[in-house]
Amino acid sequence: MSDNEKAQKKEEVDSNNTVENSAELNENQNTESTSNAVEPVVETNENKKEGESEDSSEAQDEMLNEIDESNAEDAEDEGNKDRHKIEVKEYDTMSLEALAIELERLLETEKVQAIRDHVNGINNEFKLKLQAIIDEKKEDFINDGGNEIDFYYTSPVQKRYKEAYKLYRTKLNNHYQSLEKNLKQNLEDKLEIIEELKGLINVEENINTTYKNFKDLQERWRKTGPIPRDKYNNAWNSYHHHVELFYDFLHLNRDLRDLDFKHNLEKKLLIIERAEELAKDNNVMRAFRELQELHKMWKEELGPVGMEHREAIWERFKAATKIINDKRHSYYQEIDKVYEKNLEKKLEIIAEIETISAQGAKSHGGIQKKIKQVEALREAFFNAGKVPLKVNEATWAKFKEAVRTFNRQKNSFYKDLKKEQFKNLQLKLDLIKTAEDNKDSDDFDTVTPLMKKIQSEWKKIGHVPRKDSDKIWKQFKAACNYYFDRIHAKRNAASAEQTEAYNKKNELLNSLKTLELPTNKDAGIEAIKEQIKAWQALGRVPQDKRYVDGKFQKSIDQLLATLDLDKNESEIIKYENKLEVLNAADDDNRNLDNERVFIRKKIDEVKSQINQLENNLQFFTNVEDDNPLVKEVHNNIKIHEESLELWKTKLKKIKNLY
Repeated sequence: MSDNEKAQKKEEVDSNNTVENSAELNENQNTESTSNAVEPVVETNENKKEGESEDSSEAQDEMLNEIDESNAEDAEDEGNKDRHKIEVKEYDTMSLEALAIELERLLETEKVQAIRDHVNGINNEFKLKLQAIIDEKKEDFINDGGNEIDFYYTSPVQKRYKEAYKLYRTKLNNHYQSLEKNLKQNLEDKLEIIEELKGLINVEENINTTYKNFKDLQERWRKTGPIPRDKYNNAWNSYHHHVELFYDFLHLNRDLRDLDFKHNLEKKLLIIERAEELAKDNNVMRAFRELQELHKMWKEELGPVGMEHREAIWERFKAATKIINDKRHSYYQEIDKVYEKNLEKKLEIIAEIETISAQGAKSHGGIQKKIKQVEALREAFFNAGKVPLKVNEATWAKFKEAVRTFNRQKNSFYKDLKKEQFKNLQLKLDLIKTAEDNKDSDDFDTVTPLMKKIQSEWKKIGHVPRKDSDKIWKQFKAACNYYFDRIHAKRNAASAEQTEAYNKKNELLNSLKTLELPTNKDAGIEAIKEQIKAWQALGRVPQDKRYVDGKFQKSIDQLLATLDLDKNESEIIKYENKLEVLNAADDDNRNLDNERVFIRKKIDEVKSQINQLENNLQFFTNVEDDNPLVKEVHNNIKIHEESLELWKTKLKKIKNLY
């Protein structure tokens, strides 16, 4: 046939397409030509089988259209069908870092066009969780006195995720730019095949040659790559329509047509048998995905069968399809029940967080305990699984608000705590100043109690800001240690001196054993006083060696006893020795003051006793003076008067030292 003849024939076929389509549909209502269906024409209300409801028919149409649409998506980009094989993980339970790692893994191991749904799920979860963290950090920043306009937050995982997502967008754009060119070219090639199919009808050549050309066109159609999704059904329907027209054209050579019908029937029966096996498979999703492939083979790779088999095999295939699809719907219903339970669990967790917030906290330990409880509940919320899609955003919003409310309470507590800690910081800084101002003082008797006091006050003051705690403690400790190290150094030096004084006093004490006093009383007293001065000049001895002073006093008493001294004279010499010891003590005259108070008290006591005795004499007005009782009273008065004079002499000795 010449090109002109082919063109003329094409115009004739095109002009009759509408009529032919209408005739084909009316004459063969159960044939496999269809618009937006997998196999036969979609039945109209008038053509429904008796007893079949309108709802049932619409449900079947919806089921078949769903399979068609999925196959159309896969057909546009052949890599898309791999998406069914890629695991969809529980992204809502994963941390930000885990989400970033999963995105990187998908980009490295899978085709970029097959991971769209996975990336969308990851991206949604990442944005939700990141925004929750940003909101919390922002609230903390503002509560700490920051200006909202100055707030900025970023993290290494955020940068890592952005780089991975940017790579995904780049790879996806590059893929679809390349794919778009191929889709357009493939569409042109398939439209050209359709045109060539039209040209085969009523050709004036050997039917075997025409049939061979037809089979070649079918093979070219199968090998031609994907076309745009929105053109898929129209292109296929047009192709399928002209294939059927060609088979009608083959009525002139029934052997060839019947042979092809037989081949298609055998293949479609195998597809049906596989679909019936899948209907028994417990792995519902795997069975449904393979069912999609079977529908694609039925529709795209195989032609029609004999009229007597068309309705029967299609109904059988559709019945198996319905079983698989019903099991799939039941599977989703069970999933929905799980999602509802997950929702209940998440709502319980939210309620627990709200209860914790309502309880409040009055101490750092209490709020820290609640922080750990909320963190555990947050983790439990993320691990609770998915909830129904219709309430997902509302549940997430409620969860965020519960956590945000707790964080506000926590931040408010620590804001007040920081005020208290700042006040404590000022108090401790004042103690540091006191310690540093006095650490070099030599007035140990005054400063030592002061240093001990401020150390005690330091312990009573509460916490200060953590950033200042170690610093001020080291500063305070250094000042206190410096002061007490000086005291210890001085005490160590004094201890050596006192040990030496003890040794020398022992030597002096031993020398007193062989000391011979002058026979003259005054010279003897002077010699004893010289020994007392020598003893005092040696200084103090260690606290645990002070018994040596008692030994010395006893030795002096023994020496005084060898002299012809009256009792009061001897007592005054010993008392002068005692006063020398008291006056030498480094106690700001406290011992002398105490001694003076003691002497005054004794003088008052003696005076009181003398007055009492003199009052007693009045009872003896008519008694002779030589009465024994009267004599005893007079004698006691004399003894007390002598004692009074001795105490008065001692008081004068004390006054002379001031």
